[in-house]
Amino acid sequence: MKKFFALFLAVMMLSAVALAEAPAVMTHEEFVAADLETEVTVVTYVQAKQGWWDNKGTIYTQAEDGAYFLYNMPLTQEEYDLLVPGTKICVKGYKAEWSGEVEIIDIEKFEILEAEPFFPEALDITALLGTEELIAHQNELVSVKGAVVTAKKDANGNDAAFLYNWDGSGAAGNNNDLYFDVTVNGNVYSFTVESYLCGEDTDVYQAVTKLNVGDVIDIEGFLYWYNGAQPHVIAVKAAE
Repeated sequence: MKKFFALFLAVMMLSAVALAEAPAVMTHEEFVAADLETEVTVVTYVQAKQGWWDNKGTIYTQAEDGAYFLYNMPLTQEEYDLLVPGTKICVKGYKAEWSGEVEIIDIEKFEILEAEPFFPEALDITALLGTEELIAHQNELVSVKGAVVTAKKDANGNDAAFLYNWDGSGAAGNNNDLYFDVTVNGNVYSFTVESYLCGEDTDVYQAVTKLNVGDVIDIEGFLYWYNGAQPHVIAVKAAE
């Protein structure tokens, strides 16, 4: 009986230690409030994948209360393939910031959780562009309505509806990022088609290469941040 009690007590102590060591899952509000370079654990849903190389993947995710950008998450090709849009995952890593973009890096572990897929509706941020409130929706799936394509200057100083690379140094056939400007509510904003996310063979990439200055369009993408809002575009169409 004494042996049984001692064994029972040992199991309970181990369980208590395991429970104490288990990371507490944060709400998005708690994640936002956490200091940079601190350990964070979140539960979220895969929305899109930017790419996989060197056994690391960069992933756009969003839960019901906010979004998270997972940068260079260690995983095999097989694991990467399993992370289809809508998949629920638990991620443990560290909060970081790069040029204003808040992300989770140095990810120690992730776990796929059983759940119904979650796909958020794009948040219309048309009225939020240029406001301080916008950053509260960083990395979320967002939309902009009635944007007017505005001329950029290419490498030769000519007007262009878009550029291959931010400075116009790229060219068709090289799978360069695309950059284009739009005017909304009298102000000009920059948008990007990130080629690792949406390459030359995608509908959105082809749609942007067919834009003309003055076109009025609706845009959908992830609210990435680079020294200010720079959405990564996943859809473009004529304004409704």
